[in-house]
Amino acid sequence: MKNIDSYTHVRGESLFVDDLITRQDTLQGLVFDSPKAHGKITSIDYSKAKNLKGVVNIFTHKDILGENQIGGIIPDEPLWAENEVHFCGQPIAFIVAETELIAKKARALISIEIEELPIITTAKEAKEKGSFINAPRSFNLGNTKTSFDACDYVYEGKTFTNGQEHLYLETQGCYVVPLENGNIKITSSTQGPTQVQKTAAKVLGIPMHKIEVDVIRLGGGFGGKEDQATPWAVMAAVAVQHLNKPVKFMLNRHDDLRMTGKRHPYESTFKIGLTKDLKINAFEAEFLQNSGAAADLSPAIAERTLFHATNSYFIPNVHTTVLSCKTNLPPNTAFRGFGGPQGMFVIEAAIAKAANALKIDKRLIQEANLLAENDEFSYGQIATQVEAKSSWTTAKEQFKLEQLEQEIDDFNQKNFLSKKGISVMPIAFGISFTNTPMNHARALVHIYQDGSIGVSTGAVEMGQGVNTKMLQVAAEILGVHQSKVKLETTNTTRVANTSPTAASSTADLNGKAVEMACNLLIERLTKVASKMLSVAEKEIVFREDRVFINTKKSTLLWEEVIAQAMLQRIALSENAHYATPIIHFDKTVEKGHPFAYHVYGTAITTITLDCLRGTYEVDAVKIVHDFGKSMNLQIDIGQVEGALAQGIGWMTLEEIAYNNEGRLESNALSTYKVPDIFSAAKTIDIIPLKTAGNTLAIKKSKAVGEPPLMYGIGAYFAIEHAVKAFNPNYLSKFHAPFTPEKVLTGLYEKKSETLNH
Repeated sequence: MKNIDSYTHVRGESLFVDDLITRQDTLQGLVFDSPKAHGKITSIDYSKAKNLKGVVNIFTHKDILGENQIGGIIPDEPLWAENEVHFCGQPIAFIVAETELIAKKARALISIEIEELPIITTAKEAKEKGSFINAPRSFNLGNTKTSFDACDYVYEGKTFTNGQEHLYLETQGCYVVPLENGNIKITSSTQGPTQVQKTAAKVLGIPMHKIEVDVIRLGGGFGGKEDQATPWAVMAAVAVQHLNKPVKFMLNRHDDLRMTGKRHPYESTFKIGLTKDLKINAFEAEFLQNSGAAADLSPAIAERTLFHATNSYFIPNVHTTVLSCKTNLPPNTAFRGFGGPQGMFVIEAAIAKAANALKIDKRLIQEANLLAENDEFSYGQIATQVEAKSSWTTAKEQFKLEQLEQEIDDFNQKNFLSKKGISVMPIAFGISFTNTPMNHARALVHIYQDGSIGVSTGAVEMGQGVNTKMLQVAAEILGVHQSKVKLETTNTTRVANTSPTAASSTADLNGKAVEMACNLLIERLTKVASKMLSVAEKEIVFREDRVFINTKKSTLLWEEVIAQAMLQRIALSENAHYATPIIHFDKTVEKGHPFAYHVYGTAITTITLDCLRGTYEVDAVKIVHDFGKSMNLQIDIGQVEGALAQGIGWMTLEEIAYNNEGRLESNALSTYKVPDIFSAAKTIDIIPLKTAGNTLAIKKSKAVGEPPLMYGIGAYFAIEHAVKAFNPNYLSKFHAPFTPEKVLTGLYEKKSETLNH
C-alpha cells in the first residue's frame, strides 16, 4: 500500500496550518524576544510600537490570567520572561497586529535595556560553575571499581557531539480561533496535541475542555515539535482570550532558528577496559548534556542516553553518569534518537580509541562484544529476541565485508591524494517511552451507515506514514478496501489525553488501539452476518468488502451487513484503549524492563576522501535492518533512508555555532549546512533481516522512526579511517561533526603524542 499522502503532497494539495482559510478578522502574531543571553530587564518601552497604526495590542506576562509557566517535566520555563532573560531569543512579549509586516515594524520600535549577567554557553563551563537542571543520573552493572584491575588494556578519552537543527520544512506555527462560551480552537503544528491543550489551559486559567487542539499534519517534526510547538500556540491563545478574535502565528525561518532549541550538544569522557581476547570487561562514561536555559525534555533525553550508552554490546561492568547542564542557550529539546545517538557515539569512540592503540581493526572489538540472548543491559532488562549478531553476520556475508576492506586497502595503496574509508556500525535501540506511564494510546472508529469508516487516533502524521499504517490496520481487520477508510485529523475532542507522537512508538501504540477497536466491531458484525447467512459465527470471515464463509465467497456484501446492524441498533462506533504490557522501570534503583523490544541492525559505510581539499563523498551505505515483519516495507525503507541522511548530516556537516555571548551564528541556510543531493550517500542498499518479529509491535512490524539515524555514526569513523590512511600520525579527536575543515586539519597535522597515551 502506498503512502496515502503521496499524491496530494507532490501536487501541493496537502493542507498544513499555513494553508488554512482564515476568518476575515484574523490578526497576525509576532514575538519580541531577548537580544541578550542573560540579564535583568531594567526597562522596556512599548509606547512607540503600540502607537503604530495597525498594532492591536502587545501582550506580556502581566496579561496572563493563569500561570506564566510552560515547563513540562520541571516547571522552570515562563511563557514570557518577567524580570530576567536567560537566553537570546527568549520570548518577552507577543505583538498582535493587522498584518505581519506591521508587527515586524512594531517589533523594531520596542526599546529594551538589560543589565547583563554572566553567560554560560558550554556544558563543561556549567559543570565547573555547578549549574545544573536537576540531579545527575547513573546506571550501574557489575563493579567497575574493581573490574578495570582485571583488564589487560585500559584507555581513556573524551568526545564531543554538537547539536543539530531540526530544520523541518514547515516552521512552528498555529491558528487560534475563539468559539462561543469562552471556548478556543487551536490548530497547531505540534507532535503533542494534549501538551498544547494542557499547557494552554494552565496559562489561560481555564479547564482543558474549553480548549480544542486540532492537528492536520506536520511538514516535518523530528522531535522539534514535541514540546517546543507549545509556547507559540499558547501565546496566540492568550491573545485570543483577551481580544476574542482569531490570531495566526507562523514563525519565519530566522525566528524559528533563533528561538528554538536543538539536539543537545554533549561533552563526554570515557574509560574502557579490555581483556586480551578483546572482550570489553569494563566501561565508564560521564555525559555532560548541554540542556540550555530550561529543562524542556532534557531529563528524559539524558535518561535515554544512559539506556543506550553501551549500544549493541554486552559489557558486564558498566558505570555511566549523565549531568544535565544549565546554560544560557535556548532550551535544547527532543531530536530523532532522543539522546541515544549521543550515547552510542561515545561507546563507538571508546572502541575506536582501543583499536587505534592496539593497532587492530575496530570491527574486531565490535564483533567480539555483540549482545547475545539473555545478556543483561546496564538498566536491568534481559535481552531477548536479540538480532545483534545475526544482523552483523548477514551484513558481513551479504555485502562481502572482507572483500570490501581489501578493495579499499588496494585503492589506498595505489592513490596518494584520494583515500577511501570504511566502517561498520551496529545498533540496538529500545522501543517505548522510557517514562512508562506515557506508553498508552486510544482510537475511535466509526462505521457510517453506507459502510464507510472514519478512524481517529492520537497519532500525528508528520511525513513518517503513520496514517497509512493506521489505515492498513483498519482495512485489514474490517476486511474492506482502503478507499472505504478515512483517517481523521488528530483532535483532542475525539481522542483525549494522548502521548506525543514520539519515541518511535506511535504506530505500535495507536495501531494496537485501532486493532482493538476494529476487532470489537467485527465481533458484533460477525453475529449479525451469521444470522443473515444462517451459519456459525466461527465460519464468518470479512474480506474483500464482503462476507466469506470460511474460504468460500458469499453473496453478502459489507454494506448489507452494516445496513442490517443499523436496523438491529448495533453499535457501529468503538473507542479502544491500549497500554503496553510488561514494561516497567524503577528510577529509585535505576532498574527495570523499560522497553517493549529492541530494534537491531548493522550498516557498512564507505567513503572517498579528497586529501587535497578535505572534502569527502559517501560512496555507499549497506544496511541489514531489523524491520520485524514489516507491514509496509516501502514506507519503512523510506524511513531508514531519511534517518540515515539525517544521521550523516549530524556527524559530518551540520555544525551549530553560538558565540561567547550566546548568540546563534549559524542562523541561516547560508551558514548552516544540511545534506543535499550531493552529500547524500550515492548508494543505499537495505536488506530486511529475516526475523519472527515481535508481538508487541503492531502486526509484528517493528518501529522504524529513530533507530536508523544511528547508522549515520558510521560515516564519522569511515572518514577517520580514510584520514589515517593518508596521515598515519593523525590522532583521533572524536569531535563531531567531522566537517571538511576539521578533516583538512587532520590530514596535515603532526604527531604530538603516542597512540598509547
